[in-house]
Amino acid sequence: DCILYHHRSTQIAFLFQLAGPLMLNWMHYNQNVDIWSVGCIMGELLKGKVLFPGTDYIDQLKRIMEVVGTPTPQLLKKICSEHAQKYIQSLPFMPPQDMEKIFKGANPLAVDLLKRMLVLDCDERISANEALSHPYFSQYHDPDDEPEAMPYDQTLESKDRTLEEWKELVFEEVKSFKAAGSKTESLQVEQ
Repeated sequence: DCILYHHRSTQIAFLFQLAGPLMLNWMHYNQNVDIWSVGCIMGELLKGKVLFPGTDYIDQLKRIMEVVGTPTPQLLKKICSEHAQKYIQSLPFMPPQDMEKIFKGANPLAVDLLKRMLVLDCDERISANEALSHPYFSQYHDPDDEPEAMPYDQTLESKDRTLEEWKELVFEEVKSFKAAGSKTESLQVEQ
């Protein structure tokens, strides 16, 4: 679910990286969708191969459900596509697989984190902040050194501009950049 592949139409497609919930279009895109992708990448690093190597969207979805299980009736209601709902209901029930068996030999804390990341329902999936606080990351976690970014303001990018206007905006942005310390300060040697 996390490796890029080259689509036959010569477009780069992100089938292996696309979260199951996005394929079903049952929720708006939010940060927890990215957690699914991070979980896939982490799982692939632990496993050494693609977790959900689907050949198309239908096969991809089936492979995801073979691991995480069939969506609950409550989750099915969140799916916007009636066609997708009917397709899922037509499949036999698939229980979730034991992640400890899938990631045999992996750090148990890593497997626990993966279980929380690879959850179909975005509302039930671990958030980025919760993941950073997970015991798996305890040796790296420092709340004082993990500032949260302000929400990104897209108003600048959403306006139609000419190429020249974009060049001018980029140039002004580069000119306004102030480094934390100048090179001469960082290269000074104590005498």
